[in-house]
Amino acid sequence: MRELVTTETERRREGPLGWRVRLALVALVALAVGVVWITNSFLTERFTETTRNRAEVRLALYSGNLVSELRRNAIVPQLLARDPTLIGALNSSDYSQSTQRLMSFVDEIGAASLMLLDREGRAVAATDRNRLGSSHRSEPYYVEALRSSNTVFTTLPREAGGYRFTYSRRVEGQAGTLGVILVEVDLAKFERAWAGISDAVLVTDSEGTIILSTEPRWRGLTEAAALEREPPMNAIERALQEAVDWATIPADAYLEGQAVMRMETRIPFRGWRMASFTTYASVRDQVNAVLALEIMGFAILLAGAFYLLSRKTALRMALFQRESAELRELNARLQREIAERERMQQTLAVAEQSLAQSSKLAVLGEMSAAVSHELNQPLAAMKTYLAGARLLLRRNRPEEALTAFHRIDGLIERMGAITRQLKSYAGKGADQLAPVDLADALTSALSMMEPQLRQGKVRINRVLPEGPVMVMGDRVRIEQVMVNLIRNAFDAVKNVPSPEIDIILARGETAVLTVRDNGDGIEDLNALFEPFYTTKQPGEGVGLGLAISSGIVSDLGGRLTARNAEGGGAVFEMQLPILGEETRAAE
Repeated sequence: MRELVTTETERRREGPLGWRVRLALVALVALAVGVVWITNSFLTERFTETTRNRAEVRLALYSGNLVSELRRNAIVPQLLARDPTLIGALNSSDYSQSTQRLMSFVDEIGAASLMLLDREGRAVAATDRNRLGSSHRSEPYYVEALRSSNTVFTTLPREAGGYRFTYSRRVEGQAGTLGVILVEVDLAKFERAWAGISDAVLVTDSEGTIILSTEPRWRGLTEAAALEREPPMNAIERALQEAVDWATIPADAYLEGQAVMRMETRIPFRGWRMASFTTYASVRDQVNAVLALEIMGFAILLAGAFYLLSRKTALRMALFQRESAELRELNARLQREIAERERMQQTLAVAEQSLAQSSKLAVLGEMSAAVSHELNQPLAAMKTYLAGARLLLRRNRPEEALTAFHRIDGLIERMGAITRQLKSYAGKGADQLAPVDLADALTSALSMMEPQLRQGKVRINRVLPEGPVMVMGDRVRIEQVMVNLIRNAFDAVKNVPSPEIDIILARGETAVLTVRDNGDGIEDLNALFEPFYTTKQPGEGVGLGLAISSGIVSDLGGRLTARNAEGGGAVFEMQLPILGEETRAAE
């Protein structure tokens, strides 16, 4: 009876204390949640306003710089139109010093380029010598400048992307209108400067078309169309994030699935407008830093409370010790299984590597047709050279025949290089790349195709840059691609009355080789680069040339494209990364 009373007394003492502890813990958690919630709302609003003010100041600075650049260049055509030297050159048609005269101005002005057009719209002087002699008779900046007595501003899209911004003004003399002076404004430097910040910036013209942007793919679109270019997965993730995030900031717009604040200002120039999109990442980071401190403080309080409560569980440790011993035994067994699994994974990795090599060697059988296709071209050229050498020897012209033998020797070396590529494919090593001059490689490819082109009476139009066009690659494989493109163009113009092939090699941000023919064009562009697809007659080709060429260009970091020309015929373009001076020095 005494024991029963004692147990009941202890239960009365422990029961209320336990409930008080629970209530205190619940109150502490509720207080922590309330404080964190209020702090988050207050700091989010405050830091958002600060970020918005900074974005407004930055946007005003950007628009001011843009207007300053435009106004500074607007006065240049008026000054140059009155330059006596340029007026005298247009009167006398002596432009020997005009280009040098423009070059002396371009650095002081800060313009992208200067160009002087005669009354026929022909470029007679230009800071970019590649434009000398080009015709601009139908260009808007030339036509509008002749019609107006003031300076004309023109915005034109570039073929390579982006826009050209030009000021033009007609040059007048005693005999009337002599020509037009053209000043190209370099607004792309602002895009490059904006690219160094975390904000997205765009400039639209009076029609709402984006003409400047930190995102190149936005140019030419409206702002609404640019913002719609959002991956579906990002949209789904954004919806899920909004559903679970209790601290979501109201967004002005969404850019690539992220909430951003949008700021806009008017540029006092032809109805242009500038907009910027700033992410809330900085706001969220600042708010989270303060919230982390608060949560840490409440966590310390909760840890102290749980530590005091944990002292009451000391009597339960005896039961836990036995379970801990079982857990240690289970852990040792698990470690042994993990070690055994790691050994099995290592064995599996070796087996997979061996299987990949075996699969690679098995593909060599399928590559026999591709190698035969690549060797047929040097063999056909060798046959032509041997026939020519035999004819020269009969005519007692051994020196010219010796030249043919030298070319045959080069073709034999090429065939050896092709077979070595097959051998290197069978091995496990990577290709050895070296700097290659595309102009020299193109000369070699045309030399290989010279007999067939001469026999078919094909006119070859070549446009090559003055200096070398260096890329990093394998010269033999690059020449294979060139020979395949020239051979396909040759086959396409066999039945054309006046066969003609244009070969253009250009150097810019990338090296571009363009091969254009005046044949019948391409019927199925989608299947053009698939293996064994061909439009030739049976026995004339197996349809592997373009598939092999596309694979080679892809391996070298470029791409091979094809399209039908507007005036008829097909156009193939090979683009490879250009090898800059710093990279060449490092190599």
